Amino acid sequence: MRFGIIGTNWITDKLLDAGSQLENFELTAVYSRTEEKAREFAAKYNVKNIFTDLKEMAESDLIDGVYIASPNSFHCEQSVLFLKNGKAVLCEKPSVSNSYELEKVINTARENNTLYMEALKIPFIPTYNVLKENLHKVGKIRKVVANYCQHSSRYEDYKKGDVRNAFKKEFSNGALMDIGVYPLFFVISLFGIPEKITAEGLILEDGKGIDGQGTVNMVYNEMDITVLFSKITNSYLPTEIMGEEGSLLIEHVSEMDKLYFIKRGSNEKTDLTLPRKENSMYYELKHFVDLYNENKKESPVNTFSLSLEVMKILDTIRGKIGIIFPADNKK
Repeated sequence: MRFGIIGTNWITDKLLDAGSQLENFELTAVYSRTEEKAREFAAKYNVKNIFTDLKEMAESDLIDGVYIASPNSFHCEQSVLFLKNGKAVLCEKPSVSNSYELEKVINTARENNTLYMEALKIPFIPTYNVLKENLHKVGKIRKVVANYCQHSSRYEDYKKGDVRNAFKKEFSNGALMDIGVYPLFFVISLFGIPEKITAEGLILEDGKGIDGQGTVNMVYNEMDITVLFSKITNSYLPTEIMGEEGSLLIEHVSEMDKLYFIKRGSNEKTDLTLPRKENSMYYELKHFVDLYNENKKESPVNTFSLSLEVMKILDTIRGKIGIIFPADNKK
């Protein structure tokens, strides 16, 4: 599968490293707003085709699909452009800025009979399926605490007055969209839509800027889930699924690094972790390339409905915390 890329940052490098481990992945084109940056990035990967015009790239016969890793606020417009031109789209999380935009992208994919998938890797990591297979061991699940708090190096720049993209609301960024989406996607993929949601968060710049951290509480039938996320602190707590008969502990929920089962009344951890490749993006990329080669138009794992459920819940949480993006006014 011949790929073009949009976005020349570290996440793109990681995806291309994953692609180098696949026989049927080929990078054939690079886009950047400036020719200099496009040439520099292309040279690193020995690619001769560069674009500074997205329309030209979308209409090109040099690519079969595109990986979009631009700022979140551009995801919708760019996804729609490439889908309309029959190019498969793998779009980095979060898929778009809001559910209105995601519905537009999904409708475009369906209307053009073209493959689209949100690049959220958790469900493709081998240990995730082991987790699902072992949920019964904890008995009736009563409580879940899903945690992802990772101090951003860009926050130090922010405090000095140098506001990088990660803290600019015009790019639909912030802790919820960049960090919170991982534990939220994780719990919703396992347990579905909650009956009730409450949320609180810290808006930087005295309430005028983007969110730095937050807490979400979700109530289900006889179970509740708490999601913790932050870009201004680190946490070393695992994610925990607590049942009446025991608990499952997940280290680094975005990577599924380790999975342990602890039976009620015991202090012994049973390690359920499966070996995986060092680059966890390998699995989602392989899945996407396989879908393309099988002429599939939607992932059976990261389905349109799952992505939309998560995005609607992100919308609800943003409304409760008071996170408003310029993209919200484009409906």
